[in-house]
Amino acid sequence: MSRSLFLRDSVVRKNLMALTGLFLCLFLVIHLAGNLQLLLPAEQAQVQYNHYSELLSHNIFIKIVSYALYASIIAHAVYALILTLRARQARGAQGYAYDKRGQVTPWYVRNMGVLGALLLAFIIIHMRDFWFQYKFTEMPLDAEGRKDLYTIVAVAYQQLWYVALYVAAMLVLGFHLLHGFHSAFQTLGLYHSKYNRWVKWAGYGYTFIITAGFTIIPIYMYFIQNQPLP
Repeated sequence: MSRSLFLRDSVVRKNLMALTGLFLCLFLVIHLAGNLQLLLPAEQAQVQYNHYSELLSHNIFIKIVSYALYASIIAHAVYALILTLRARQARGAQGYAYDKRGQVTPWYVRNMGVLGALLLAFIIIHMRDFWFQYKFTEMPLDAEGRKDLYTIVAVAYQQLWYVALYVAAMLVLGFHLLHGFHSAFQTLGLYHSKYNRWVKWAGYGYTFIITAGFTIIPIYMYFIQNQPLP
């Protein structure tokens, strides 16, 4: 492969990874908005969250978006892996005697591949525990005859080890977003030196809201709603 073709191929992959990353950032906002219903009083949360889950599972537009979401997760992970391996090959070929990147970049920037791999593992576990159960297994029904996903979530968040795993995963997500949000705008050229500082601070704000929002939910449910529903 010629150098020009290699560079063009690399740019295409980076752009696709940036686009899928921003789409996943949008999904996180929507997902968090829905999950915040879990902070309501238990009985109200059960009714609203189960209604919300049923609405998502029967809406054709949501189904199409969900397929795009699954494709984006896979594409984002694959492109990230390819770019990481290519970068390591390039550094090896140059034969650096001493790597000074640690002096100029934060640790989470140098380990985006590791953070991404941890997040992918968590997503698989998370989908197995909730999405797979909702779609493909027999579930208890609530008083209105809907699949009682709320109780499945509440029982999971009554286990301290699961809450700890979830919180740890959200911290990993936070560090991943801290670099990924700003990096995606840079990759796509959607920034200007005049506004770059605002994009960076918007990334900080977005990362804090998403990380704190998802982290609060299992902690709240463990300490405040730590009683099984009848």
